[in-house]
Amino acid sequence: MQTRARNVKTVLVAAAVAMILLVGAGVAYATGSGDDSSEQQATGPGIEKAKGIALDHTNGGHVTGTEVGDEEGYYEVEVTKDDGSQVDVHLDRDFNVLGTLADREGSDHERSDDNDAHDEDGE
Repeated sequence: MQTRARNVKTVLVAAAVAMILLVGAGVAYATGSGDDSSEQQATGPGIEKAKGIALDHTNGGHVTGTEVGDEEGYYEVEVTKDDGSQVDVHLDRDFNVLGTLADREGSDHERSDDNDAHDEDGE
C-alpha cells in the first residue's frame, strides 16, 4: 500500500514540475526572451552617435530602427525620410559610413544605374 502511495506522489510531483516548466516556457516565448537580437533596439552612447551620423548622411528624417553587429557593418541605422522612403545606413566601429541601402518593398536593391537609364527611355 505504501509503494502505491509513493508512486502516486511521484507522478503528481512530476506532473507539477512539467506544468511549471511549460508555463515558464510559454511566458518566455510570449515576452520574446529569445536570442533574436535583430528585433531589439540598440542603446547607448555609441548608437546615439551612429544615429546622428546617419541622420546627417541622409539629410534628415527620423530613426526607425537600429542594430549593433550587423552583417554589413558594425552599426545599422534605419532612417525614414520625410518623403516616407527608408534608408539603411551602415557604419563601421569608428562611425565611418560604409554605405546606404534604400528600403524599397518589392524592388530589386541590386539594380544598377545603367538599368535605370534604360527603363526611363522605355527600353
